[in-house]
Amino acid sequence: MSTQYWSNVVDKLTPYVPGEQPKLANLVKLNTNENPYPPSPLAIEAMRGEIGANLRLYPDPNADRLKQAIAALHGIGMQQVFVGNGSDEVLAHVFQALLKHPQPILFPDITYSFYPVYCQLYDIEYRTVALSESFEIRVDDYRPGNGGIIFPNPNAPTGRLLTLAEIERLLAANSASVVVIDEAYIAFSKNQTSAVPLIARYPNLLVVQTLSKSHALAGLRVGYALGHADLIEALERVKNSFNSYPLDRLAIAGATAAIEDTAYFEKTRQAVIASREALMKDLQSLDFEVLPSQANFIFVRHPKRDASELAKSLRERSIIVRHFKQPRIEQFLRITIGADEQCAALVKALREILG
Repeated sequence: MSTQYWSNVVDKLTPYVPGEQPKLANLVKLNTNENPYPPSPLAIEAMRGEIGANLRLYPDPNADRLKQAIAALHGIGMQQVFVGNGSDEVLAHVFQALLKHPQPILFPDITYSFYPVYCQLYDIEYRTVALSESFEIRVDDYRPGNGGIIFPNPNAPTGRLLTLAEIERLLAANSASVVVIDEAYIAFSKNQTSAVPLIARYPNLLVVQTLSKSHALAGLRVGYALGHADLIEALERVKNSFNSYPLDRLAIAGATAAIEDTAYFEKTRQAVIASREALMKDLQSLDFEVLPSQANFIFVRHPKRDASELAKSLRERSIIVRHFKQPRIEQFLRITIGADEQCAALVKALREILG
């Protein structure tokens, strides 16, 4: 492979590695945190309605219909909403628009592994902050004098949730920098403790969400950010210097309908939560240590079995889970909450493997 035409930036990059998407028959796929249920029927219907002659026309560059639905859902103004092609694109703009400063930004040592990739790409200094021995974020470790703070809540891949009271304490202590709460999995918290209500009191807070997991639209790629209008304007400036049309007509229509179908969202959300609680109990009965999770996945380890060997044995039975070869968590497996029959297949396989 010749790299003679590469820029210095590309040559130094270590790209993010997404979860495996194997093409195997009869696969029980529990490795990429996809929702086990289909999208809202209203979203499917809305997308079908967009297929026609209008596809020759550009979509609304501001996606106003979608922004109105998001604003109504969260009780904020449209000027406080930014939308993008999945939360990964939204986060990329966040790093460039709000987190590129002389001082290093802070995020946990065990967290979403795209964060250091963005830092490499945009030449942003960062420092990781160690989670506690029980894999919790300690707010007191995030001291002022930073270029910004970002972490998922619930954290990934641990699934642990930081309370609103602790988030507010973090915001108050770091008023000179932007605090980004990445809420990709907040829909699966029993009480849905989103940080969005804090936006009115803290102009340094930006909340990022996605429809990939919560609304079963991973294939559509729709994410958004909520915050003070000044933060949103910074994101709009970067977006309109990069791609004025990040969301197509189908995405805008489908996402809008999915957000407005609150009854379907609540039904599937509760189903995933119930399956998670049942799976946690089943794995605990097999002597797994299961971290408290408020996400649509669980993080587990077995005191007597190697995690990579367990993952390999499951794969031989056509069950795929995620194993991270990373310090501190190399003996953990991250398991997506599937439909009940998928969870049952997992438990049955683990019983066989463990003897």
